Amino acid sequence: MSEITVVEHQISQMLTMQDAMNSRVSKTWRNNNYEWYRAIWVECAEMLDHHGWKWWKHQEIDVAQVQLELVDIFHFGLSLRLMSGKDIAAISTELAQELIKGSPETDFKLALEKLASAAVTDKSFDAVALADCMRLMDMDIDELFRQYVGKNTLNFFRQDHGYKEGSYIKVWHGEEDNEVLATLVNSLNSQSDNFQADLYQALEQKYPG
Repeated sequence: MSEITVVEHQISQMLTMQDAMNSRVSKTWRNNNYEWYRAIWVECAEMLDHHGWKWWKHQEIDVAQVQLELVDIFHFGLSLRLMSGKDIAAISTELAQELIKGSPETDFKLALEKLASAAVTDKSFDAVALADCMRLMDMDIDELFRQYVGKNTLNFFRQDHGYKEGSYIKVWHGEEDNEVLATLVNSLNSQSDNFQADLYQALEQKYPG
């Protein structure tokens, strides 16, 4: 399989998962006029705080948190692209080309501002700018895929185990569910077509409820 084919396959899986999660929140999500673009630029502002931008004080880049914010933005970006009316195959091809392409940008803050600017000005998702942000935070597409599937699967798991009703247990044997998730994601084969199902089953086995 070529690099572009592998990436298209991963994006296709993520688009399918995003559609399923959005439908879980609301079966009519495509007609609800949610402002996905606004969620993108708000997340960009939050991410900048984790990266650091204040020249008058010392700040350390929280790489792990910045990566998590990039994954959150990708959720919203996928949703925005799904609203285009194109089918998943076409969207997957477009996004794969944009994520692989990137640009020569070397300043993370400028790449992030380009991502935010597209959301504010055009109400669009600039995947090339996201790719630049990822590269400058040492995050490749495989890592994006692992973290995206992990977060998506945990969201479904939470919903299935009483999150909305307030009965969900967030601390599992002394660890928050996000920490358990991170360990499990790295222990499973993300290249497997059953990655999401295997991860969900692993969460079931660890859950204390």
